[in-house]
Amino acid sequence: MAAPHDGPWLDESAGRLVRPYTVSDGRTRPTAQLDLLTQVMATGRPVIGYLGPEHTQALGLCAAPTSVAEIAAQLKLPAVVTKVLLSDLVDCGALTLRAPDFYHNPTDRSLLEAVLDGLRRQL
Repeated sequence: MAAPHDGPWLDESAGRLVRPYTVSDGRTRPTAQLDLLTQVMATGRPVIGYLGPEHTQALGLCAAPTSVAEIAAQLKLPAVVTKVLLSDLVDCGALTLRAPDFYHNPTDRSLLEAVLDGLRRQL
């Protein structure tokens, strides 16, 4: 039986009932430049056209700037699938993205440890 927060696509005993790449129509390459630490945020613009339920869930997680890694963890989807979903939302104007501010010093150990700690708490 599925947990209430997981919806009809996840069954506790069987696992995911829909393969992750079906939610991205088999696409594995996002159209937008996204990495795991890219921050995405909803623009408030209405979405024109049909988007799947995972798109809607992802958009709902972006009320405040949120990292791609955090969204992937919340959606319980592989990062590459999440990047494709998010790039769809960027392409239709529903999301904006911002590269992390620390690219001038990408090997900052304390930052990497904080990200790792946050990911461990999510899983």
